Amino acid sequence: DKNIKDKKVAEYLVNLFVYGNISSRGLDGSDALISMFNKHVKDAKMLDKFNTLCTKWEKLKAGTPSPAFSYPDINGKTISLADLKGKYIYIDVWATWCGPCRGELPALKELEEKYAGKDIHFVSLSCDKNKKAWENMVTKDQLKGIQLHMGTDRTFMDAYLINGIPRFILLDRDGKIISANMTRPSDPKTAEKFNELLGL
Repeated sequence: DKNIKDKKVAEYLVNLFVYGNISSRGLDGSDALISMFNKHVKDAKMLDKFNTLCTKWEKLKAGTPSPAFSYPDINGKTISLADLKGKYIYIDVWATWCGPCRGELPALKELEEKYAGKDIHFVSLSCDKNKKAWENMVTKDQLKGIQLHMGTDRTFMDAYLINGIPRFILLDRDGKIISANMTRPSDPKTAEKFNELLGL
């Protein structure tokens, strides 16, 4: 912002950086980035593309109602977002073949044990195309929480603009978004946020 004097170079780099950031993280806490974007970017196509992205993320800002989901659990029983209202909901979008997703499982299990019996649901939404692989892992690794299978249905993922996993989402008791891009289970900030919400 301070060092690059060439306006076109600054515009190109700022657009690249801010667009990429908002794409993966959303609008919450991005005011400084957006004002930097508005200061440097004047190209009509870049502005149009960025405004379209912001409009999509606007629907996922804190306080807005979450897009719904309705998926089967390991026993074939369908569970929807509406069924879970009344408690906070921490959602993990993952797959058995995803290394970083599996890397978060031990920390997720710890959180589930720590907050067992508290006002929070832990919901894991698998996007595994291979349902058998998902069933085997849930059973073999004795995965806790609410395990649901999305399979190839990308409705929920598309609604949350998910283009990489794992992705974590935190909702309030009314099913409204607290964070559309919540910290991972292994991040100490996650437990801190739960403690704050639950008054612990």
